[in-house]
Amino acid sequence: MPRPGLLIEELPIWAHLNGVKFTGVKVANTEGRGYGVISENTLTTDEDTVTLGTPTFIAVPHNLVLNAAAVDEYAKEDKNFKQLLEAAEHRSSRADILLFLLVQTALASRVNHPSHSSIGVSNPWTEYLQLLPGTLFVPTLWHEDERLLLRGTSLEAAVSAKVSALVAEFDAIQQISSDIPCWNEVLWESGSVSLRDWILLDALYRSRCLELPRSGESMVPCIDMVNHSASPTAYYDENSKDEVVLLPRPGAGLLAGDEITISYGDTKSGAEMLFSYGFIDPTSAAESLTLVLEPFPDDPLARAKLVAFGGAPKLHVARDGSSVVWKSPFAYLMCINEEDGLDFRVLQDTEGGQQLRVFWQDDDVTDRADGFEALIQSHPLSALFQLRVVTIIQERLEVQLGRAQSHQVAKQDPGLGDVRDECLKAAELLRQVEMGVLESGIESLEEERSSLLADKNVVAYLGLMEPAASDLVEEEASNEVEDFS
Repeated sequence: MPRPGLLIEELPIWAHLNGVKFTGVKVANTEGRGYGVISENTLTTDEDTVTLGTPTFIAVPHNLVLNAAAVDEYAKEDKNFKQLLEAAEHRSSRADILLFLLVQTALASRVNHPSHSSIGVSNPWTEYLQLLPGTLFVPTLWHEDERLLLRGTSLEAAVSAKVSALVAEFDAIQQISSDIPCWNEVLWESGSVSLRDWILLDALYRSRCLELPRSGESMVPCIDMVNHSASPTAYYDENSKDEVVLLPRPGAGLLAGDEITISYGDTKSGAEMLFSYGFIDPTSAAESLTLVLEPFPDDPLARAKLVAFGGAPKLHVARDGSSVVWKSPFAYLMCINEEDGLDFRVLQDTEGGQQLRVFWQDDDVTDRADGFEALIQSHPLSALFQLRVVTIIQERLEVQLGRAQSHQVAKQDPGLGDVRDECLKAAELLRQVEMGVLESGIESLEEERSSLLADKNVVAYLGLMEPAASDLVEEEASNEVEDFS
């Protein structure tokens, strides 16, 4: 069923009815940026201004703020929703909020189903959802051909995994709610919601959620219309009335007609910005990327290492000017073995259960399995272990760079399919940023590798290994059948 929608021109009416105050600003369409907040007045503030004499652009009452606590309050008003929420088992704040939004989406469509009017309690968010855009450029909403543009970038695997997770979440919600007759009727028999609605609501949550000083992660209507800038003119806060307010930044200067902006963060990578917001701001995005690091396929301890590590094995690489920094706690565990002093033991606990324990040089380091970078420092062969790590990190970056280079595309490429320009431009910008980081990272790691190869302990160790390798070759040669021809 088509998602119901309202024109943005109807926002002032919704705001007035729900106690949202606009002072000298309005929400309107902006050039190439969707909705935005526009100043209607000229404003100048000093750097030392403490906002006492400055206006509050937008003030949103606390009862409109959507977070996990607000969902719980709503459940007290609607016993049917409470039953659904409890059936879903409160898996996370995000899951509770998305379930609430899914129900509001269904309730918004009930104008086409008068028989459902007795089910569900309407909320200001029921109508506000209809004011939000039905199309976002976050990659989870890209169609299949567009997601192929991400091949060779760090988002390739991340987006695929996220879409799979969203499908699994939606299937679980459908199964749970189908067992509750009233919600089976409202959600599924009527066709009020679909998988795309769930993916869209997740995208709206990720792109519009704010971290409030007191209320934590929350969606705030109207303030979520403010766009990002690397040079923001405003910021959000919570005041003494528990309102969420949009305030001018000290030193900000605005002319009538200027767009008011906030910062979405200056430490997010291009991949993070594209994943969450559907765009990349090259002037504020951090030059970094995160990659999955796979254990060695022939490592007999690979599974035990993954279990002991307890988290996703990742590699983070960042470039800041001419400096490159990388971090991968799992790589250190990945590159040591039994002959180095690593040991895994399955021990029985006091309750009769079994636990996997990690030992390094006969010390139990189970609780420090993600800290082997520090644990190896006192070992005589620490430089050798570091060399192994640097080598596999460099190889991982080289593989990623090769993939990124091989999947570069252009709009005129045959067989590209029907892709939107916004998706193509965003994917190629991400690719270029990440290729620059990868190239710098490989160069930096090569220098680090050369330095480690010159370490006296590494030289001595490799020197000892060469005769052993030569003896092995001679032994193999002596076992060959002589050719008397």
